[in-house]
Amino acid sequence: MLAGEKMKSWFVTKIGNPEDALKIKEIVKPVPKAGELLIKVKAFSLNFFDILQCQGKYQEKPNLPFTPGAEAAGYIEDVGEGTSFKKGDRVLITPQLPSGAFSEYVTVKEDYAFLIPDGLMFEDAAAMYITYHTSYYALESRGNLREGESLLVHAGAGGVGTAAIQIGKAFGAKVIATAGSTEKLDICMKAGADVVVNYNEDDFVNIVKKVTDGKGADVIFDPVGGDVFHKSRKCIAFNGRLLTIGFASGTIPEVPINHVLIKDYSIVGVHFGYYRELFPDKVRLAHEHLMDLYKLGKIKPLIFHQYDFHEVIDALTNLESRETWGKSVVKI
Repeated sequence: MLAGEKMKSWFVTKIGNPEDALKIKEIVKPVPKAGELLIKVKAFSLNFFDILQCQGKYQEKPNLPFTPGAEAAGYIEDVGEGTSFKKGDRVLITPQLPSGAFSEYVTVKEDYAFLIPDGLMFEDAAAMYITYHTSYYALESRGNLREGESLLVHAGAGGVGTAAIQIGKAFGAKVIATAGSTEKLDICMKAGADVVVNYNEDDFVNIVKKVTDGKGADVIFDPVGGDVFHKSRKCIAFNGRLLTIGFASGTIPEVPINHVLIKDYSIVGVHFGYYRELFPDKVRLAHEHLMDLYKLGKIKPLIFHQYDFHEVIDALTNLESRETWGKSVVKI
């Protein structure tokens, strides 16, 4: 690598909406330190919290300017001393602020890199980490989902939703998915859902009870919260597990604990980021299992659109509209 070689990166230069906050800058390509890897980024994905970071509304608030982006994929161009990776390795990476993924090159500690198989396209790999690891941890570790059980996935057309549908099917569950439009119901079906429900037109509570012969869903995957959470309590099975993934509705529900007792179900929190900090070795084992599922054709990210590097602002604007589905990816 030539000393002083340049690269382009997106930077949040001021707090505001993406169109005001983000600028492309040309900077010197970094050199990996001991234990670090220099990655030639081939694709990175977008997440809703990237928008919140631009707006200064996310829990992490790095000093300006900083480069956002939490997941990417590419190959290793250079390595620092003492790493177990080698030049040319294909990897999925999870860069840490202030040097995020919205860049042509990025350095990461080797703890934040995961090998990917040759058959996994970079744009798919870039879309896999947050959604598939979150869903896998939720369903396998927290939900204890088993073959033959029923799984209800809310917001099924989103990134974590489509991942949860695919993983649920891979585990042998009957999957019911909710979404808010005909197009998004089609996405749920494409992901593998057995039953789909338009929550704007139909009562998912009654449909879940009907398709489970009155039993209710054994596991409910809820990234929405609010009224969806409360309705879910009405169609959860005895000894069921209601997984709290997030609160996309903006409302954090309160729980009448007597109802939990009467129906003998569990409300289970899912905080994958903290789990990763505490149990990195378990996350690596999960990654290997997910790669096996990919090679078997059981999981594959659904990509809403592949954008060019200079289209990041357009991509985030579309994501903020909440009319996208699956994952949005920038391909370099």
